[in-house]
Amino acid sequence: MSRHPAPEKRTEPLFKERKEGEVIRPRAFILGCVLAVLICALTPFNNVYQNATPLGGGYFPLAPFYVLFWLTLITVLSGKWFKAEPLLTGLELVFTWGLMVLVSGIAYTGFARTFFINLTAPFYFASVENRWQEIIQPLLPDNLFPLGNAAIESIYNGLEGGRDMGWLTLARHIPWEAWALPFLSWGAFMVICYFLILCMIHIISHQAMQNERMNFPLLIVPKMIQTALDEKKPGAFFCNRFLLAGLAIPVCLHLLNGLSFYFPSFPQINTLVLAGSYFPQQGIFNGFIKLKLYFYPAFIGFAFLASKQVSFSFWFFYILGAFFTGVLTVAGWSFPASELGTTFGPTLSSPEETQMIGAFIVFALFLVWLARFHFLGITRNAFRFGHENSDPGLITDKIAFWGTGTGFFLLAAWFSFHGVALWQSILMVVFFLLFTMVATRVICQGGITYFTLTVAPLDAVNTLFGLKIFSSPALLLGSISQKILFLDLRESVAPSILHMLRITRRAKSKGWIAGAVFLMMVACLMVSAVAMILLCYKYGIRDLEMDWATRSTVSVYNNILPVFQNQVEQGASIKYFALAGAVVMGALAILYHRFYWWPLHPIGYLMVYSSAMKILWLSFFIGWLFNALCMRYGGVSLFTRMRYFFVGLIMGDFLMGGTWALIGLFTETGGYQVLPL
Repeated sequence: MSRHPAPEKRTEPLFKERKEGEVIRPRAFILGCVLAVLICALTPFNNVYQNATPLGGGYFPLAPFYVLFWLTLITVLSGKWFKAEPLLTGLELVFTWGLMVLVSGIAYTGFARTFFINLTAPFYFASVENRWQEIIQPLLPDNLFPLGNAAIESIYNGLEGGRDMGWLTLARHIPWEAWALPFLSWGAFMVICYFLILCMIHIISHQAMQNERMNFPLLIVPKMIQTALDEKKPGAFFCNRFLLAGLAIPVCLHLLNGLSFYFPSFPQINTLVLAGSYFPQQGIFNGFIKLKLYFYPAFIGFAFLASKQVSFSFWFFYILGAFFTGVLTVAGWSFPASELGTTFGPTLSSPEETQMIGAFIVFALFLVWLARFHFLGITRNAFRFGHENSDPGLITDKIAFWGTGTGFFLLAAWFSFHGVALWQSILMVVFFLLFTMVATRVICQGGITYFTLTVAPLDAVNTLFGLKIFSSPALLLGSISQKILFLDLRESVAPSILHMLRITRRAKSKGWIAGAVFLMMVACLMVSAVAMILLCYKYGIRDLEMDWATRSTVSVYNNILPVFQNQVEQGASIKYFALAGAVVMGALAILYHRFYWWPLHPIGYLMVYSSAMKILWLSFFIGWLFNALCMRYGGVSLFTRMRYFFVGLIMGDFLMGGTWALIGLFTETGGYQVLPL
């Protein structure tokens, strides 16, 4: 038995630690900033207007890795041709990649995709039938929403003649005066949140990196490239026979399927199998009637590189969850969807999925308990004058502690300023941050590139306390702010900040890097907002590919309305399922912590009902299977060699995705999609 948190179970470091004190020169920051701003400026046009392969998105986005690959080749070749030192070191290249990853999501689902719809939907979609004008609009603070019907109508329909205007001419015709106050007010909200998250991630980073030795699967490929460059062995890396063999599989697959997309006479290899028809509609296999088999080589690669225990847990719990649905059917325990009452979860559809409410809360408490000595040390350091921590990360423990407190206070004050009681503000902020921190752990430890929440923070508040504890303005503002930043966690900045901390762990001038990270987020926030508002006023939201953003935003207001009118409450079964989720997670956490041989990781249970796992479960099964076979029959030696093969799968998928994305920019069909949206 072990009474201390065991390090993640793996056989050897997947990338070498670099020496302490490596320098990141200003050229890397400048290059990263320029590329990040370009991605944020182009993403709305590419994703929303062109409907092409997303440039950003997820936690290993397409454009940053595509740029990293070609920057690496340029750096290597320029050094050979000009017989000079490389333009960038391996650390600088990975730092540049990390900056691009950090902000790429801001320009789409992480912020810009739904922001303008969030602020205009209660006015544009108001009707006599839904009574939004008399019930919802009076509760909206004036300084958070645009002024004037003309500005709202034109953002949905486009400015008259806007399609024929140049971008500068268009900018002069946008009614900026209607948006000045909302930009200022919500800008303050976003900046405070980014500052708070940056400080909080620093506080938890030491526990993850030092005490638990997480291997960060999403960083393994960039770090291997970094190591190859810094050790002056890029040829040995890129020409590795196992890597080339892995690379060939997605290249051939997507070359054939891409040609078939543009020229239907070409044959194609199907990467999606609808397996539900092979299972009976009734009985214990009822939960498998919508089973889908997605084949994505890159995700198989990430699953292989992740901890074997984590990979196994993801697919095992997903299959177990489907069986549980069948068990409920066979037992005759039917729980109608109406039991859910008012919900905010993006994919929450059945009462049994509310197990995740209890699971998220207990897992958060488990993480706090694991790091209790670390948190105690940080608290002591914060109150010691002149004391600095030995491993400061991007910022010192003292700055992180007081920065977290300041950010938390400012965020609660922001809500209070807009009419929310202080205790209600604190409650909302606590649950917003709790879900964000748990999601960060799942993504960074599990190597999840595509993550979706099953339940929302306000769903947890509803189950524990009921929505009656909130005043109507508090509930409305809480649901809107949740939608803006704490609900669509497919592209949150929090996991990327933790990845940046891991990348720059051995670098000098960490305070300078922290400032650069924060300023980069703020700058790209502004660039993304301007790029999206220009696009909306030019073409109109109605004519852009924003159906999901519109539908999911309108549903927020539709779900709140019955609470205002009838005080709709959850059924009793929801509390039972939430309690069951808490009990299961508690048992998993204890077994994981106490027994080193225990095969299941608690984060697998957190993903059981996530829509992301419907896409990723097969990849994790295949990746786990190869990982287990390598270690069982070939040991560390075979695992080390085969690692390059699975790195090749990742690189091939993303290189083909980037190539077809470039081709898609010049076609009217939007381009062949290599990766899931």
